[in-house]
Amino acid sequence: MPVPPDGSAPASLRRHLEFLRDLRGREAKGSRPPRIDEIKAWQAERLARTYADLSASPRYAMATRFFLDDLYGAKDFSGRDEAMLRLYPLMVRTLPKGAVETAALAIEVDALSETLDRRLAAGIEPGPISEASYARAYRLAGTREERLRQIDLIDDVGRRLDLLVVKPMVYATLKLMRRPASLAGMGELQSFLERGFKAFRHMGGAAEFLETISGRETVLLNRLFSGHPNPFSG
Repeated sequence: MPVPPDGSAPASLRRHLEFLRDLRGREAKGSRPPRIDEIKAWQAERLARTYADLSASPRYAMATRFFLDDLYGAKDFSGRDEAMLRLYPLMVRTLPKGAVETAALAIEVDALSETLDRRLAAGIEPGPISEASYARAYRLAGTREERLRQIDLIDDVGRRLDLLVVKPMVYATLKLMRRPASLAGMGELQSFLERGFKAFRHMGGAAEFLETISGRETVLLNRLFSGHPNPFSG
């Protein structure tokens, strides 16, 4: 597990980035759970079903894509993480404190989610993944406190982004970094940051969006840990 944050956003950001780099780097030594891609794909499909209504909303579609693809998606984020480590000194030096804190929380979400996904993938029973087999592995892979922390972090990232996007200086600074980031081979990171800002600026207020996500994921968490016979229904 990642070391708990010590209250320093820059230190927390670096620590979680290094944790992810080391975790994913060990894959070359054969430590990658064989079913991790299958688990991530199954979860991505579940999330798409759960938030189909938000994806269909002109107001929330862009933010939903950002959450499902960039904050909790099935794709490989290792390139983005390596770029953030290389760009770390520049980010800490040039971005406002709130932006660094938001980036630190976003990477903490990734570190916690990656840890829980790998435990789940290592413990899932043989055979095709079903709702029942996923639920059993879910209860074994993490505690209620860890899952609640995951939901709280996602909510906190969203609320901080919502505050940042209305500050012209933050967005102007981000756009000024576009060319240096491209020249330094960090275009993937720059694109990630700009997608987040664009999605939240378009939304024009994220309170209802974030409450919907937090509420639905908390209901699902409670159903899964209680052994509900149909946790994904309703």
